[in-house]
Amino acid sequence: MEMLILQTFNGLSVSSILLLIALGLAVTFGLMNVINMAHGELIMIGAYSAYVTQNLFASYLPKSWYEGYFFAALAASFLIAALMGCLLETILIRHLYGRPLDSLLATWGVGMMLQQVARFIFGAPNVAVTSPSWLNGGLAITSTLVLPYKRLFIMALVALVLTAMYLYIYKSASGRRMRAVMQNREMAGCLGISTRHVDSLTFAIGSGIAGIAGCALTLLGPIGPSIGTYYIVDAFMVVVLGGVGKLIGTVAGALGIGIFNTLFETYTSASIGKVLVFACIVAFLQWKPRGLVALRTRSLD
Repeated sequence: MEMLILQTFNGLSVSSILLLIALGLAVTFGLMNVINMAHGELIMIGAYSAYVTQNLFASYLPKSWYEGYFFAALAASFLIAALMGCLLETILIRHLYGRPLDSLLATWGVGMMLQQVARFIFGAPNVAVTSPSWLNGGLAITSTLVLPYKRLFIMALVALVLTAMYLYIYKSASGRRMRAVMQNREMAGCLGISTRHVDSLTFAIGSGIAGIAGCALTLLGPIGPSIGTYYIVDAFMVVVLGGVGKLIGTVAGALGIGIFNTLFETYTSASIGKVLVFACIVAFLQWKPRGLVALRTRSLD
């Protein structure tokens, strides 16, 4: 029973991390049909924002405030990554709509540039972010089964971000405009919706969520300029498997990949488990090429 609880918790933990990373990508990919290869570098920006916030709290603020620095780091990661995403959409991506290959190559080049900038500012070696003391330790279920507080905090953070995205997309006027543009861009524009404003705002929100993901990853280990490249392939797998542009599909895709990946790694190895997950995804997409949840549109085929 302890092994079952531990494996279930590990699967949910991996799924929550994948969901947080892929959530912003699912929104932007579903709305603008842009393959943003710089998404991993937006995660990197969020991670380094947390590192800088930690240093500022340690150097210039009272020691009693240090325990709350991570909440400020989450806000800073979201804002800085959202600003960078808005800038990227305005300067580059806006001019590449309808040209998926060009946007893929351009964002890949931007990602390489951002990595070099990070190496120039922070150096090539990885740096560590010290988590607050209240995140150390774990929840003792039994004498031998302990669930780390860091993982539990990340799962709670993902639930909070997912709830906020659901309320924004389905309960707000801006979310309704975003869904209208996603279903039929031309008709939404004819009805007076500024599609460029919707694109810019949505891309900023998706980039901000990537920044939050980067901040959360600092709790799991050291960070470096290439931290985002380790997760970008898994993020695209989640988006494609779940169905482009659907929130519930992204959740289902992250849960499926996280749980099956943990299950396969338990009985094989990390590399073989990853191969088996890839094989399962390819086989499933042969059956349902539009993913678990297909996006309904009002456009004519």
